[in-house]
Amino acid sequence: MQALEQEIKELIVSSLSLEEVAAADIDTDAPLFVEGLGLDSIDALELGLALQKRFGVSMSGDKDAVRARFASVATLAAFVADHRAANGAANGAANGAEQAAA
Repeated sequence: MQALEQEIKELIVSSLSLEEVAAADIDTDAPLFVEGLGLDSIDALELGLALQKRFGVSMSGDKDAVRARFASVATLAAFVADHRAANGAANGAANGAEQAAA
């Protein structure tokens, strides 16, 4: 999970052009918005698009669920990891069905 958290930190810095912030400076558990890293709603949109492009995750859902996903690097990493696990299970089931049909 640490590698994924680091990748997300680097994505935050690069996608939001945070020139004065290094990925290593971002606390994994600190809030990303307001008092933590200080991101705003425009940053959230840009970061959501970057996460979707990099990891194939969808940031749709109710407002509270999306807000919870964006709470910190740790919550984003957990969301991406859950997405990967769900897709891996779905892909594994599809591959198993294809092999059984062959």
